[in-house]
Amino acid sequence: MLPGLPMLSRDYSLSISADLLRTRAFIDGRWVSAASSFPVVDPATGREIASVSNCGPREAEAAVRAAYAAFQEWKRRSAKERSLLLRKWYELLTQHKEDLAKLITAECGKPMKESLGEVAYSASFLEWFSEEARRVYGDIVPSPAKDRKILLLKQPVGVASIITPWNFPSAMITRKVGAALAAGCTVVVKPAEDTPLSALALAELAAQAGVPAGVFNVVPCSRDRTPAVGEILCTDPLVAKVSFTGSTATGKILLKHAADTIKKVSMELGGHAPFIVFDSADLDKAVAGAMASKFRNSGQTCVCSNRFLVQSGIHDRFLERLGKAMDSELRVGHGSEPSTTQGPLIDVRAVEKVEHQIADAVAQGATVLRGGQRLEGSFMQPTLLANVTTDMLCTREETFGPLVPVLKFDKEEEALAIANASQVGLAGYFFSRDIDQIWRVAEQLEVGMVGVNEGLLSTPEAAFGGVKQSGLGREGSKYGMEDYLDVKYMCFGGLTP
Repeated sequence: MLPGLPMLSRDYSLSISADLLRTRAFIDGRWVSAASSFPVVDPATGREIASVSNCGPREAEAAVRAAYAAFQEWKRRSAKERSLLLRKWYELLTQHKEDLAKLITAECGKPMKESLGEVAYSASFLEWFSEEARRVYGDIVPSPAKDRKILLLKQPVGVASIITPWNFPSAMITRKVGAALAAGCTVVVKPAEDTPLSALALAELAAQAGVPAGVFNVVPCSRDRTPAVGEILCTDPLVAKVSFTGSTATGKILLKHAADTIKKVSMELGGHAPFIVFDSADLDKAVAGAMASKFRNSGQTCVCSNRFLVQSGIHDRFLERLGKAMDSELRVGHGSEPSTTQGPLIDVRAVEKVEHQIADAVAQGATVLRGGQRLEGSFMQPTLLANVTTDMLCTREETFGPLVPVLKFDKEEEALAIANASQVGLAGYFFSRDIDQIWRVAEQLEVGMVGVNEGLLSTPEAAFGGVKQSGLGREGSKYGMEDYLDVKYMCFGGLTP
């Protein structure tokens, strides 16, 4: 019998504007029913929230055709027109932030405070790319010949397939779609099967903002139909670009699909972030950074710290201070409860993975200092492990849950060797007050993003992406639009000098 959570016996109804609770696909500006539907459940209670149209290859192909037709007109819109529409969409997200946050909490379980933060983060990408839309600059290159001019133009690539995960069901869409629409592309979004409601609400607000029919399409589908729909979105000749956020294993499959038609591809894949605390670190800041980096969304983010490496001189004090912070700051419960800081994991399989990693670590000599138990349903106690070694599963594979495995090290070189001994390299974090060390470690960590004395680093102004098998390309920042643009060389000859 698993330990229960009293609040789960309550009825958590989803009370939001009817306009935002959409359950049908959105194709060519119309709400479209499929032949069947699939349930969306609250991961905290297991109860059904809504029944959503279960799209298949037919609907996916229709969405691609609609996006391709819309592209012919959308690409001719001026940058200012696209900018104003994205700005209007941003304003509508901000206006409806409470309802959008309730949707996120209902379908992926994160606490309302975090869901409100995600809505703000999601909206910020539309704001950012509404501004970047007007800054797509080409080049005039000095010609070697007097009778010609050399121009480099940037033009939208075409239809983009956008395949997104469940852990940030709104922000992962706007981070991609904002850039695509700003560049002049049109999109077909396939949201995660666990969290389609946020994507459909975004479609409703896009329509209200005046985004033309066919520019933004959404095709939700069940887990069973995801491979077939994903294959269409990666192989259809009318699709020019694929952008995916998810596991490295799935990313490899999609890359193979996209290869036959040589599509532009960007991928934000798995992470296994190291979190290094050196003896020179400010202990209070290091503990606060660990709490922020590890326990956001119950440890279910791609940039969550996964391996905690703590130098021997500060190791014991860090463990003691972190354990106390976990006791005082973390509260497990339904995301709708104001006191909750840790919601459920997305499903039972996710909990079982964390359980398995803990059991493996304990069997090999790790000590459980906090937590360690599975709770009712998809809930897991936040867990702190000491005496962890690199032989344990929790240091070799991504957890995606509220587990803090702490390894002790003596020398900087040892920490870097452990941190870099991974096939992925998305984010990394370290805490130090030694300026020389900060430069050395920041340059030597094999990751795409480094947090120095900081546990949270995502922002629309900065380039988000990884190295190694953590993906291809960058999202956000001024570089976020590059994968949605082609560079065309125009040689204007026959001129009279």
